Amino acid sequence: MKILHFADLHLGVETYGHTDPTTGLSTRLIDFLASLDKVVDYAIENTVDLVIFCGDAYKTREPTQTQQREFARRINRLSSNDIPIFLLVGNHDLPNAVGRATSTEIFDTLSVKNVFVSNRPDIYKIPTRSGTVQVASLPWLRRSVLLSREETKNLDFEQMKEKLQQALTSAIELNISKLDPKLPAVLAAHAWVAGSQIGTEKQMTIGQEHVLLLSSVANPAFDYVALGHIHRHQVLSENPPVVYAGSLARLDFGDEADEKGFYLVDIEPGKAGGQRQVSFEFHPVEGRRFLTVEVSLEAEDTDPTATVLGATAGQEQKLEEAIVRLNITVPSSLEGQLRDGDIREALQGAHFATVARETVREARLRLGQFTAEEILPLDALKKYLETKKTSPERTKVLMEYGERLIREENVES
Repeated sequence: MKILHFADLHLGVETYGHTDPTTGLSTRLIDFLASLDKVVDYAIENTVDLVIFCGDAYKTREPTQTQQREFARRINRLSSNDIPIFLLVGNHDLPNAVGRATSTEIFDTLSVKNVFVSNRPDIYKIPTRSGTVQVASLPWLRRSVLLSREETKNLDFEQMKEKLQQALTSAIELNISKLDPKLPAVLAAHAWVAGSQIGTEKQMTIGQEHVLLLSSVANPAFDYVALGHIHRHQVLSENPPVVYAGSLARLDFGDEADEKGFYLVDIEPGKAGGQRQVSFEFHPVEGRRFLTVEVSLEAEDTDPTATVLGATAGQEQKLEEAIVRLNITVPSSLEGQLRDGDIREALQGAHFATVARETVREARLRLGQFTAEEILPLDALKKYLETKKTSPERTKVLMEYGERLIREENVES
């Protein structure tokens, strides 16, 4: 049985984009849809048995009609090719008020063939080409769903956190009790599991996070644990595999160094009816690149613009169609010498470029316990010569000349 696991699509992220003249859509929306197309194409071309999406289809709780239409087109391609797809509700898919529909609930309402939507913990027995698989679901749950007001009365933050962990763990244990051990079983969860390395989801958090312990999800009753919510793909456990697929495309510069993609999971029957054999592999998806270029200028630089251009020279291929930020640290004495037009021209191959300057202003020198205005002239000269590491012989000569000049100045005045 081949299962494709991906998560955190976040359609609607349009930062660093512009309007595509042909379609009228944001180029960033096109980027994210292109990544989703690669997932769908792979599933169809490789006859995948099941696709599991672990939540956060959209950036916002109320996606536009266009975003919903484009997402539905891709889901329909899978459904039309007899590939079941399981859609888990994430925190970005939840409406603002209890009772309102989630952004993916329409597929369930219309009873779309081969599409399964979960907005509450349950067991789904999904028929595939290679047999039936059980998906135990743990969508993102509101605190009000997990705990009653009476339970949370007078609890501090840590006590509340512990109560939420217990409630989520109980939901998983209830699902385990319903599993048929003869059938392969997958836990699909949109949750923050303790010990995971966080990514760009930190900036996109909606509401208070509740955290699950790894021991709560790494249960041998599951052949594979498919996770969503954390944007960096990672493996938290090997037996059973507990895996975050990560976000499908780069959202911002926090994802610059991260590889994006999906996991392909193979579940095979065990020998002589023994434990099933599970293997999994990450498949990268090429998407829009992010690139940061750092330039630090020195006060002695005679042509700071040339220095900046030198930092981008030879990187034309990296810059081409990438989202670029050029960070320039510049001494205040050189600030007016940078030619913005030349710098912008060097970045014109980028899809989107920003130039940020950090001006370093020289702090007034303190000479011991005094400022330059408070110290006596001869002491100031001595301090200056010390900072220049002048030899003792030359210091002596210069101090004598200095003393003579000051004496002559005092006589004249």
